[in-house]
Amino acid sequence: MHRLIALVAGGLFGTGLYLSGLTDTTKVQGWLDVFGDWDPTLAFVMGGAILPMALAWALIRARAGRLRPLAGGTFPAPPRPEVDRRLVVGSVLFGLGWGLAGLCPGPAVASLSFGGWQGVVFLGFMVLGMAIAPRLRDRLDRAVPAD
Repeated sequence: MHRLIALVAGGLFGTGLYLSGLTDTTKVQGWLDVFGDWDPTLAFVMGGAILPMALAWALIRARAGRLRPLAGGTFPAPPRPEVDRRLVVGSVLFGLGWGLAGLCPGPAVASLSFGGWQGVVFLGFMVLGMAIAPRLRDRLDRAVPAD
């Protein structure tokens, strides 16, 4: 049952990414080009994602211990509110990659079915980056302690 729920949720998420334009690299780059020919339409997509999640976190927090996920397990911990070096460095790298390629992880996976070889290449490099990021983070933490 969990796999069926994951399949339906993943399909729904991918469909939403496609319909919203997040799998269209030129639309994403237009959204990120705030000093040029800016396309603000993706702001509605971002708001449509942030608002329900903020409400869900508030509901979970208000009913702590009394709500359980329908598919079992536990709810993930809410994100930490602190802005630290890891968040800033990660956000900058994510934004640079998103701006250069026009894709982030979710839309990259969603575009595999129609993105051609470029989507496969992007996904390969994204997986490589995810594999080496912990090692780079450890080196950065040793070289420049966060405290």
